[in-house]
Amino acid sequence: MSRNTKINALLLLIVAALAVLPLALGLGDHKEEPFTGADAEAETAITELQPDYEPWFSPLYEPPSGEIESALFALQAALGAGVLAYYFGVRRGRRQGEARALAKTGDAVDAEGGAVDTAGAGASVPSARAPGSKDA
Repeated sequence: MSRNTKINALLLLIVAALAVLPLALGLGDHKEEPFTGADAEAETAITELQPDYEPWFSPLYEPPSGEIESALFALQAALGAGVLAYYFGVRRGRRQGEARALAKTGDAVDAEGGAVDTAGAGASVPSARAPGSKDA
């Protein structure tokens, strides 16, 4: 198993533990809604501390139901994941392209044993041979 595979397996195990442990340990069982979002928690804390508090502004769009709100959040998460995946794919592709280009220039040798001119002039550079040696 390579080092990268071990690291990926460890990260996957940590993520799975973060998802399963709160459920397995019963964290949040004492609450009516155990896994509410941070916005709801903040609103509850503010109304407990200052019941007469009024928000500075209201949302631009209020979805008609919780299901639509969840669907919009999932769509936002999917779009963000797509953008990140595209970015990392482009970076990897560029890195692989550069590695292939370097490999081609390093391995470019013409039939006479001379290095190929990669500057674009098209002329081959003769190889250094000892005087009197035979061609291979």
